[in-house]
Amino acid sequence: MPVRLHALCAFLALLLLPFAAVGVRADQPKLVVFITVDQLRGDMPWRFKDRFGEGGFKYLLEKGTAYTNANYRHSTTFTAVGHASLATGGNALQHGFAGNDWHDFATGKQIYCVEDDRHNLIGKDPKAHQGVSPRNLTSSSFGDEVVLASGGQSRVFSVSIKDRGAILPGGHLGKAYWYSSSSGQFVTSTYYASEYPAWVSAWNKAGHAAAYKDKKWELLHDPSTYIFADRDDEPWEKSYKKLGRTFPHALGNDDAKAFNAGLRFAPMGDELTLAFVKELVNQEKLGSGPTTDVLAVSFSVTDYIGHAFGPDSLEAEDNLLRLDRTLADFFSFLDGKYGLDNVLIALSADHGVDSVPERAAHSGLDAGRHRPNDFIATVNAGLKARFKIPEDLVMVFWNPSLYLDPEAVKRAGLEIETVEAALREEILKVPGVRFAATRTDLLKGNVTYEPMHAKLQRAFHPTRSGNVLFVQDVGWYLYPKPDEFAAMHGTPYTMDTYVPILFAGHKIQHKIVDREVAPEDMASTITTYLGIKPPTGSTGNPLVEVLEGLRN
Repeated sequence: MPVRLHALCAFLALLLLPFAAVGVRADQPKLVVFITVDQLRGDMPWRFKDRFGEGGFKYLLEKGTAYTNANYRHSTTFTAVGHASLATGGNALQHGFAGNDWHDFATGKQIYCVEDDRHNLIGKDPKAHQGVSPRNLTSSSFGDEVVLASGGQSRVFSVSIKDRGAILPGGHLGKAYWYSSSSGQFVTSTYYASEYPAWVSAWNKAGHAAAYKDKKWELLHDPSTYIFADRDDEPWEKSYKKLGRTFPHALGNDDAKAFNAGLRFAPMGDELTLAFVKELVNQEKLGSGPTTDVLAVSFSVTDYIGHAFGPDSLEAEDNLLRLDRTLADFFSFLDGKYGLDNVLIALSADHGVDSVPERAAHSGLDAGRHRPNDFIATVNAGLKARFKIPEDLVMVFWNPSLYLDPEAVKRAGLEIETVEAALREEILKVPGVRFAATRTDLLKGNVTYEPMHAKLQRAFHPTRSGNVLFVQDVGWYLYPKPDEFAAMHGTPYTMDTYVPILFAGHKIQHKIVDREVAPEDMASTITTYLGIKPPTGSTGNPLVEVLEGLRN
């Protein structure tokens, strides 16, 4: 029987081989466009729907399939983790990301999520911690699967202001470009090519970023039409350099690097991203081949503005209205190029965002700002007293992990498991901490079925997470640099896990779906839609409402 089974499988493989070489089905879309809006909380498209113009968010909400109850299943709601989950359908154990950064036990150094010293930026000398690639991604992406299923005929391109926002959606087999905040150009690394295509060099040489030097970011509409019109100058806002806290925000800056970096904090950064994307589509002739191509675009400005001014600021409100116009411009371009019926469009976000803690406290809510140096000193003092030792045992914090110094623990004659348990008790004494779990318990699966604990389990990575993972109370800002931003995300609470899921275009029916789903479901939805296997780390379930149009 096993021999016959193997023979049957071999025969079926031979029958399917010709189809794999030219695509999976003749009725596939020419292009899959996956849009990630960095820090777009799930309520935002609906809250501002009546104030959006035609053709942007309204196209997705009124013509596509929209999910109103989508939440991430992990607790580390940060950019790298969210983009990796969207691309792979997995969580930390599957895609490999314990956060935007983590501590490497082997080298004793901080690891940035997409760093790879083997691949420097094209045209730049190699420097430690300067190279980047998808090396740390431990699952295939849905784009990788599209390339593999087409025998390499399909192509994947990914663009973002952020390197991680471009690299992770691009997967291992795509090409990624991102914005250089120092040069104002779009760049890539030697992982993808040894030199830039001529069109990229020409586009960069044209100096598109410099066109904004004499411009201002002004309100799109009359101030009286804004919900947050009275919040144009709040003391807790942390604007970027000369941009200031009030409208109009002058974009110009005599310091070229500061000007280029400042564009990330204004809607013009997304406009610039779209301009590059259009050039890429035209020059690379995406969607014109015999198989489906993939274009991933991560619009990052919403995240920068949310961090600087807070999600409930006049700047954040105006940015969403301008982002809507940018999306309408994008969809109009795609319609003119292919016809939207030939493009499968998916949109989501990598995470949501919490309010500025000082704004929340001003409103009467319990909120605060954690200072890692302080709580590290506090827990180290507690461990010293408990074990009667002179040496600090906790060496570093990266959300959401506290990392022990294994050599210090060894010198103290202690067992790691014992110290972890003690550290868990000590961090829970710190005001503004909700719950914690040890590495030992997470490895053994010794956590409760309480939903927040389950999210922390999914955020845990066996070799990249720390010794104790903890979650702050609602409203408490937690980040290694406590004063860098006004607002933050990174928790398992709904303000950070709640994101939109929107599909439109090719054979997508109009539906509003309220059932509970997750962004991790999107990768397998796309691969199922295309009739190919899901990414290797996929844990999601295909969204059946998206697939219904294929059956009619």
